[in-house]
Order: sequence, then structure tokens, then C-alpha cells
Amino acid sequence: MTTGVYTVPAQRGLSRPTVAEVFVHCADRIHQAAAELWPGEDVVLDGHVPSVTGYVQRARIGGLPLYAKTSVLGVSLVSLLRGARGAWPDVRQAQRDYARRPDSLLAREAAQLRALADLDGPQVCAVAGIRHGVIFTEAVTGPTLADLVLDRPGDAGALLEYALAELGPLHRPGAGRRLDPAGMGGERSIEGTFIRKFDGPAGAAYVDRLGAERGEEVAELVRVSVARLLGLAPTLPAAVGTSLAYGDLKPEHVVFPHGPGERPVFLDPGLQRAAPLVDVAKLLSRTVLLLAARRPGPHAVRLVVDGIAEVARARVWHLSVKERRAWLRHLLVLWLMDTLNIVTTYLSAPPALPLPSLGVALVDRAVPVCRLVDRVSLDLLDPAGRRGRGERTLGRIAEVAA
Repeated sequence: MTTGVYTVPAQRGLSRPTVAEVFVHCADRIHQAAAELWPGEDVVLDGHVPSVTGYVQRARIGGLPLYAKTSVLGVSLVSLLRGARGAWPDVRQAQRDYARRPDSLLAREAAQLRALADLDGPQVCAVAGIRHGVIFTEAVTGPTLADLVLDRPGDAGALLEYALAELGPLHRPGAGRRLDPAGMGGERSIEGTFIRKFDGPAGAAYVDRLGAERGEEVAELVRVSVARLLGLAPTLPAAVGTSLAYGDLKPEHVVFPHGPGERPVFLDPGLQRAAPLVDVAKLLSRTVLLLAARRPGPHAVRLVVDGIAEVARARVWHLSVKERRAWLRHLLVLWLMDTLNIVTTYLSAPPALPLPSLGVALVDRAVPVCRLVDRVSLDLLDPAGRRGRGERTLGRIAEVAA
């Protein structure tokens, strides 16, 4: 199956891409795409939005505020700048062909946003245009779910539940039949990303490089946790069925333009055929990382952790004890995988690549976060520790975040 990821063979003697080369190229592509989509209109790039995945700019075109995003070969900026797709001349040549492909990453994202706009939910940002591998979306302003969770920790459970409820139309059986399967890909799934990053000799070399650059303590914590989670991966349910997961779900990409009492708008979909558990795991994983990075204080942390527990309980109250334990185990495995995916991406970013503020904070907090993953993954291997596993995990989250 085509994944939209284009591989370029590296050539010896040529340097890997630099941040300046990539950013100048991407800004130029945005200007060219905007000029073709809106001929005669003034195009102003208002500011770069730090990201480790793609190049994003705030733009003002004919006075209309938009976000412009482009992806180079469908891979993260971290991988690209590390030389995973070859030297810069090779990458530029390949990008010309990649940007025209109907299955490129952003072509699929545009197709997903347009398809979601025709459903009864969730509400998503509108596509203003796409050209030459650049997607323009209408700006959505207002507090994000991340802002609200930190500002109103006592309402965290209700806020998280509200966001997940908006995804109900995707989580229903049969939702996958209503969208074009060509617009979806599994390469950005939690498990798929984890195995691609960490399995085999290349994965071991990746962790070794983290040790050389960020210290052996964090590398060893990642190393032992990865080994456990790779062993647990076969226990995860297969990604089959007809329900969908939103995919790239994070609190900072759920925006409430009319306030917390009104429907939110979702950004950056990554639709995939999967059980609703995948969206639950990703949202809770990113919420825990938000707490670990921002550390809002012990009382606020306890309230948010209680809210996380409410979200989990709401999904298992009707299950048998055996089914609850299996659901929790699957949730924890996916949560831990997603946490390592995110933290190690920030840790492996080249120094010249601007990181979002959350990423900067998580780099500083990498050891305690990875120690949390280590302790919870070890607990998953202890059959005698099934009773009370959820409460122990919540307690450990509170310790790290506070």
C-alpha cells in the first residue's frame, strides 16, 4: 500500500539538509502556491509556527488570515534534517514529483478535512486551497483544549469528554465506509510510528544516538521501555473494523472559537481505521505530557488526573472485570508508545530547528517523563499487579506532573 512517504537514496559526500535551506524553500513554495491560487492578492507571511512535523506559517492573503503548511516528502522535519531522505539536492528534486502526487500527505489531509466538513461531526478547520504541496486552511481563534484544561482543571474530565464526544460520528461502526479510503493512511498510527522508529537495528541505533546527544540516562530508560513495549505490541487489538479514529488528536489542536460551552473545531486530522480507544489513548497521552511540561501545581494536577480517571471509567463501567483489565492494558500500552514517540522526536531534533514551547519544556523534563514510562511499562509485565494498576499509574502521573 502506498503510504505517501517518498524515500530518496543518500549520496556520499553530500551534506544533509539544513534548517535554512528547508525553510527558505518552503516559504518560497508557499508564496508561489498563494500567487497561483489568489492572483493579484497581497501575500504576507506573518510568522513561522514551530513544528517538528511540517513547515507552517501564519499567512495573510488579501487580508484573510490563513495558515499555510507544506510537507517535504511526507516525513517529519526532524527526520529530514537528520538526513533520512538524503542530501538537499536529492530532496529538492524528489519533492517536485512528490508535491504532485495525489496521495501526498497534505493532499490526503485536504481530502480528509473536506470529507469531514460533509459529516455531522466533528467540526474542522476549512480548506481555503491547496496547490503544489501547500495547504491553506482558515485560521481558527479561541482558547484551545490545552488552555482550558490548565485554566479550569476542575473541569478537565468534562472538557476531555466533550472533545471525545464530538468524535462520536467517526467512532460509530460504518464510519469508514463514508470516507474515501485513499484519503487515509496507517503510517501515522501510534503503533505503526512506534515500530517504525524503534524496531530492529535502525531503532537501536536511533536510541544510541539519543544517548550520545542527550545523555545515557534518558537513553537507557527509553531502551528498556522500548523492549518491553515491543514485546507487548502483539497483544494490541488489530486495526480492523469500520470505525475511524481522528488520529492526530492533541489538546492544543482542539479550539473553542466561541468558548468552552460551544462546539470545538479540530485541526490537523490523521484519519485511520481504528477503534475509538486510539483517540482516547492519544488525547490522554498528550494531556499527561501537557501536565508534565507545564506543571500547574499539585492541586491542579490532582484535579486533571481525576478528570483523566473519569474519562477512563466512563468507557469501562459496563464491562466485566476481565474486559476492563484488557481495555486498561491496551490503553496503557498505546499511551506509553505515543509518549515515547513524541518525547524522542523532540529529543532528536537538531539544535537549529525551532521547537514549540511544549517541546522545549519536554526536552528539559525528558528524564522524569521517561522514568514514568519505564515504571508503568514494568508494571504491565507483572501479572500480580493487575489489581490497582490504574490507580498506581494515576499516582505516578501526579508525581511527575507536580
